[in-house]
Amino acid sequence: MDFNLPELIELERIIQEGQPYLESRIVCDIEMKGHCFPVYVLSIGSKDPAAPAVGFFGGVHGLEKIGTRVLLAFLRSLLARLKWDALLHHQLASVRLVFMPLVNPAGMWDSTRCNPRGVDLMRNAPLDANEKVHFLLGGQRISARLPWYRGASDAPMEAEAQALCSVVQEELMSREFSIALDCHSGFGAKDRIWFPYAHSRTPIRHLPEILALADLFNQTYREHNYLFEAQNAQYLTHGDLWDYLYLQMPPGSGQVFLPLTLEMGSWLWVRENPRQLFSRQGMFNPRSPGRLHRVLRSHLVWLEFLTRAAGAHKSWMPASSVNAAPSAACHE
Repeated sequence: MDFNLPELIELERIIQEGQPYLESRIVCDIEMKGHCFPVYVLSIGSKDPAAPAVGFFGGVHGLEKIGTRVLLAFLRSLLARLKWDALLHHQLASVRLVFMPLVNPAGMWDSTRCNPRGVDLMRNAPLDANEKVHFLLGGQRISARLPWYRGASDAPMEAEAQALCSVVQEELMSREFSIALDCHSGFGAKDRIWFPYAHSRTPIRHLPEILALADLFNQTYREHNYLFEAQNAQYLTHGDLWDYLYLQMPPGSGQVFLPLTLEMGSWLWVRENPRQLFSRQGMFNPRSPGRLHRVLRSHLVWLEFLTRAAGAHKSWMPASSVNAAPSAACHE
């Protein structure tokens, strides 16, 4: 390639070196300034369509490189362990992992939050908040020159957003149990695990399952640094992709789909190094090598936990959820 995007170069290197364990495909190509940027989906683990699955997503906002880097570090760890870890092979025989580490490669190459058309992908779904949102922050259709632009009201969803939704619908929402984790940065001085809703203050239908998952993590890793909360505890937005996808799940299906967001607390990085405020990337990414390495290490436990929790979901979910799940005969 004749352009320099280190995260995409690393991702393609992982795809090449990950054979025969990794499956990969390009779900769309994004054109920008004479360059073509592929959007990749990687998968590993069980091919059983009934197996539980976890989807990992990053780089939705081009400025937030750290989310992509966390997922690339996790992929590297998995591939290294597959060379010697028999227990990991056994685990992956019963769970499927899906990765979109770089949803917005052109935005990342151009050092912008939005995609090449000026659209904020996390405000791009055809879904309006049912209460008042903050001006601009909650999503706006005034102009692509302003931040948090949703796109025109009569336009289809952006190609990157459509690709993410298609992967989630095909790989996750078709299953009895699935989890999605979208990795972001740029809010607060504490790492948060957000769950829907972003468009409403109404609790989601699967709040008991999310609270059970949080409680399981709290019991397993008592010294963790995450704060679990609904995104609407902080602010409401229009066009949230995860709200849009979650609302497509039929209430009586018995399926459980838990969309989560890892919101890394980048204000802490700025507080430690105020000079980051003068860098376009500084508000969203750790700049010092030492801090970057600590961030990459610190989230591997959470990512690994999700893969194990998905595989063992029947042992920790509320009894009502397990009993409501359709039997295998119902799928035939």
